Amino acid sequence: MEAPVQMFDWGRILLGEEPPWFFLEILFRTLVIYLYTLGLLRWLGSRTLSQLSNLEFLLVIALGSAVGDAMFYPDVPLLHSLAVVTVVVLANKLLDVMMARRAPVERALDGIPEEAIKAGAICVDFLHSTTLSNSELFQQLRAHGIEQLGQVEHAYVETNGTLTVFKTKAAPLPGLPIVPPWEITPPVTLTPDDAAGSPEILACLNCGTLRLPETHPAPHECPNCKHSEWTVARS
Repeated sequence: MEAPVQMFDWGRILLGEEPPWFFLEILFRTLVIYLYTLGLLRWLGSRTLSQLSNLEFLLVIALGSAVGDAMFYPDVPLLHSLAVVTVVVLANKLLDVMMARRAPVERALDGIPEEAIKAGAICVDFLHSTTLSNSELFQQLRAHGIEQLGQVEHAYVETNGTLTVFKTKAAPLPGLPIVPPWEITPPVTLTPDDAAGSPEILACLNCGTLRLPETHPAPHECPNCKHSEWTVARS
């Protein structure tokens, strides 16, 4: 029968049940695994965190799991952990080579870019995608200095999750306002009846498609996304 746990046993809390000298072994294990993994990653090549592909992100997770236990668990042999790290890195390198030589493999593992905005309106396919919500898309657009969607000619979500924005080269059209953030100041919402009597250029609250004054009487719904709520477009 195991002895009951003694509360506030500082030796157990700080050093655990292992002999005090095991602390030096932990330092040795950590140093060996760190330097070995660093050498493999240097051979593999690396990118900044914001440029990690799906494959490289998986590599980070797998390496973290592989090296962690061997650093401080005495019953995990060091060579076993190094073998796991080696296999993970070699498998990643093999997939990298296959992706470089076979476009279908690259598309299967990394995906393809998605068009998020075209000519100041959110693409219908993107509205149905789960890549980014409108709120997340607007947040990234604001980081590019965008205040309303009419300033954007094209925007793409790259395979690594970053948003590439091409601003319109001509004078920007009015567009759906995204500044200030809607969580702080929600835009004024117009129903179809309100929109029918408005002399302003309106923008669909869902996708940003513009509705000119001469088209206000009909249709009531957005021709792009079939949404029926509008707001005044901002220049």
